[in-house]
Amino acid sequence: MGTNEFTREGLRLADCIEYQQKSVVSKTIINKPAGTITLFSFDAGETLSEHTAPFDAMVQILDGEMKIRIDGKPFTVKSDEAIVMPANRPHALEAITPVKMMLTMIKG
Repeated sequence: MGTNEFTREGLRLADCIEYQQKSVVSKTIINKPAGTITLFSFDAGETLSEHTAPFDAMVQILDGEMKIRIDGKPFTVKSDEAIVMPANRPHALEAITPVKMMLTMIKG
């Protein structure tokens, strides 16, 4: 089994991705047929427009505060909190502050 930057003791996920001004940055940790785990960083005010996904996904906020709309209902999710976005339901994300988050999508 090979190793990568994510195979080490004491891994702090928030340290594995950097903020970039006026940008959304993503970094894939795991990409398998069963699902994906991706880190994201958002500058304050950056968004992902409303869309749907065919699989359940869980957002874990590692740093900052994010507004997440699911079926039009707003939720505020902060550092060390998480929310599940159900499959096939429209959702959108907006960073209230600079945000680092992990997205886990299960495909099975």
